[in-house]
Amino acid sequence: MIYDIAHRTIYKYDAPVASARCAMRLAPRNDRGQTVLSNSIELSPSAEFISDRIDFYGNRVCEARILKPHTRLRVALAARVAVERAPPPAPALTPAWELVRTAAHETNSLRACSPAHYIYASRHAPLFDAATDYARESFSPHRPILEGAIELTERIHADFAYDPEATHIATPIAQAFESRRGVCQDFAHIMIAALRGLGLAASYVSGYLRTYPAPGQARLQGADSTHAWVSVWCGPEFGFFDLDPTNAMAVGNDHIAIAIGRDYADVSPIDGVILGAGNQDLDVSVDVTEATI
Repeated sequence: MIYDIAHRTIYKYDAPVASARCAMRLAPRNDRGQTVLSNSIELSPSAEFISDRIDFYGNRVCEARILKPHTRLRVALAARVAVERAPPPAPALTPAWELVRTAAHETNSLRACSPAHYIYASRHAPLFDAATDYARESFSPHRPILEGAIELTERIHADFAYDPEATHIATPIAQAFESRRGVCQDFAHIMIAALRGLGLAASYVSGYLRTYPAPGQARLQGADSTHAWVSVWCGPEFGFFDLDPTNAMAVGNDHIAIAIGRDYADVSPIDGVILGAGNQDLDVSVDVTEATI
């Protein structure tokens, strides 16, 4: 599939902002079954300084400084990406999860793709006993790791209700776990914490998700969304495999990865510092459409 992506973020401020500095992780990654064909970010007001870099995890980061006073900031991404992922391995052929756990802890690699970065607690995915016990139900002794991870994905989808009003990014995942309510970020963090509680390596993936309207209804502009899912390390032979607990599915060609990290803190779409006072309003719109070539 080849997709055109349009992501628009608008900040409106109660009082003029004297200056702003931001880091944007909006552009798709150029790996793991994805090829970025084009990519651009426009800012209004324009930035006095802008640069692009690739961070440690391989994410594309655009950094900008805006020195003009402003009461409104518009960030617009336009990208085209080709997605062709390999079919998943047969879950029963993946190694027993205990062997994978041992391999993760014995690795001597500190490269970005190493499981060593994803086996310990992180800011938004702390370890807690309830999540570990929840995961243990899917990981009986010697069970192939991908079998257990898929079952855990399906259980989270069945046991947790999608509720955008229940949480925000600062809500502790133990609270979301207790209430059994939240959004994709919560479900990804809960699954990551659960897997890490068993000693398994799991990373957080932010991305775009191609959605489809209900039968007979027109597709709404801006109806697509940013999304989050989990990448589980299945051993040195199989590497990382992506699962979407919000939708109880393996990640396929309708998922477009933006950034990978230990949790949301590593992949926040836009973060930074502003010099100003007062409140702000935020409006985000995402469109993912099949490209017309």
